[in-house]
Amino acid sequence: MKALGALLAFVAVLVAGLAFAAGRTAKPVVLIERPGVCVESTAVMRRDHMKLLMHQREGTVRAGIRTRTHSLTGCVDCHASRKTGSVLGEQGFCQSCHAYAGVTLDCFECHASKPRAQAAGAKP
Repeated sequence: MKALGALLAFVAVLVAGLAFAAGRTAKPVVLIERPGVCVESTAVMRRDHMKLLMHQREGTVRAGIRTRTHSLTGCVDCHASRKTGSVLGEQGFCQSCHAYAGVTLDCFECHASKPRAQAAGAKP
């Protein structure tokens, strides 16, 4: 009898957990539209992308050093959706993770969220 009670309690907790999970925020959509080698590993980018972008910004704005290694433009060029042409939107590469994490995404108040037009035959 105790075993049956324990089993029913376990099933009740499991069902409650599934009901709770159904109402949870959807996991971010991370589509890699142009697969290849990123400038850093996935783990580094997930953890430190903002630090890398801030460092890039400081070098560009304060010292006039412009490199593409950690530039926001480079990120957008590779990660913009082929469908929408942007990193924003419901399934946008940047916006989906920032919405999931509850983090303000204000880069694109000034910066372009779509890749720049490429000249015919030019490499991205």
